[in-house]
Amino acid sequence: MKNKIESGLFGMAIGDALGVPVEFKSRISLKENPVTDMMGYMSWNQPPGTFSDDSSLAFCTAESLCKGFDIQDMAVTFVKWMQEGYWGAHHKVFDIGGTTKHSLARIVKGDSARDSGNFFDEDNGNGSLMRILPLVFYLQNEKDIEVVYKKVKAVSSITHAHFRSVFACFIYVIFCLEILKEKNKKEAYTETQNILAEFLKDKEYNPKEIHLFDRILQNDISKYPENEIGSSGYVLHSLEASFWCFLNSETYEETVLKAVNLGGDTDTTAAIAGGLAGIYYGIENIPEKWIENLVRANDIKDLAERLSKNIN
Repeated sequence: MKNKIESGLFGMAIGDALGVPVEFKSRISLKENPVTDMMGYMSWNQPPGTFSDDSSLAFCTAESLCKGFDIQDMAVTFVKWMQEGYWGAHHKVFDIGGTTKHSLARIVKGDSARDSGNFFDEDNGNGSLMRILPLVFYLQNEKDIEVVYKKVKAVSSITHAHFRSVFACFIYVIFCLEILKEKNKKEAYTETQNILAEFLKDKEYNPKEIHLFDRILQNDISKYPENEIGSSGYVLHSLEASFWCFLNSETYEETVLKAVNLGGDTDTTAAIAGGLAGIYYGIENIPEKWIENLVRANDIKDLAERLSKNIN
């Protein structure tokens, strides 16, 4: 299991680091000058191998899960990142999303992690989807899908409490859990659709919200042309783009470079897709030079080991 955790965490953080220098660049400009390797500076003036808040908050999630499932502890760990740069690539924060910032400010004021998340329509950025991956490993042996949903909801809702954000995280977690069963990616995707269809049968969620996920759950997202795949910071775009890149690639490298070169929220799309691809292809199929160039690689290895020990 340690190998899968390491593969997932490195897969995510390397995707993130590949995207950081070109965040906000348009798809057109990246078509002309595509990213092919790890670079530095540019958008955020950070050295090569620097991961963003996406990975930092995922590492905080993993750190908290090493002690068990406690969303209050998780929220306090996020605050430690925001205030002290804990798990920051260079021990400082250079980017934070608005919804995350407002939610964590409530934790600082003393609110409970159960009530801290923003829940309006406009609060559906990708800030909880980008950090949800470590929960997959914690839930690996959970047989009750209702428990899986409840835990995903609790973790997302620390910052992103709207149903759309929660459900996007849930779909991603289910897909990752299926990939962990050593299925090929198409089988894992089909099975994810089946599991979700079954799960939704007896639920009374707002049909308009469920309908928003049709492209992923009813259709085959991999069959859409690239120009119909969004890559902004909107949670639905990030979910669709990460599935699309992963399902339309044959290697880890191809997956994350495809994600970065979609433009827009490059680091987050590549972090989310990179988590999937990392678990699927394994750390041995991630380019060695990228692992070596990643900031805090030894700390990440150590975290993977501790998480593995504490959840098995």
